[in-house]
Amino acid sequence: MLKLAVLVSGGGTNLQAIIDAISAGTITNAVIDVVISNNAGAYALERAKNSGIEGLCISPKNYETREQFNDALTQTIVDRGIDLVVLAGYLVIIPPQLIAAYKNRIINIHPSLIPSFCGTGYYGLKVHEAALARGVKVTGATCHFVDEGTDTGPIILQKAVEILPDDTPKSLQQRVMEQAEWIIMPKAIDLIANGKVRVEDGVAKIIE
Repeated sequence: MLKLAVLVSGGGTNLQAIIDAISAGTITNAVIDVVISNNAGAYALERAKNSGIEGLCISPKNYETREQFNDALTQTIVDRGIDLVVLAGYLVIIPPQLIAAYKNRIINIHPSLIPSFCGTGYYGLKVHEAALARGVKVTGATCHFVDEGTDTGPIILQKAVEILPDDTPKSLQQRVMEQAEWIIMPKAIDLIANGKVRVEDGVAKIIE
């Protein structure tokens, strides 16, 4: 049974998609051990509580230095015996020591088709604003492993979403979540939990 730590900063809609998928049996062989937020007021912590999952707030604001925060977050995850770290709208830079300890065991969801509209500065609505400003006709979401770069780790799954003529950043954000993010992140977790993802030469391969 794969033990998950889900890290989230805000409302936790992707967290809810994971909780629902585990309940429905579309994610098998996995359990959420803990939800961790850097924001004590995050609704994601309420979602965790409502589902009987332990929620923790570990915030950089509560530590004198960034190193102390990095150590605390990493130690919490390691001490709990977590198998997979899931970044579901987590807006804090992941500690380098955590990335080193969890190579190809941290996944993230990004609201574009990487390598488009990704990297430093591309998060939240900014991604969708950039897509609309560029006039692309198709966007989507990407679930990928996390490495030392920003949105540069091996890609696990992608799903395309059509951009409509009257889309606003907000409407596009909602549709990308509904039609892509909430689908591919649970699917990626299920694949990993059942040993169906392998990384070779920096490329993630799905084993049928």
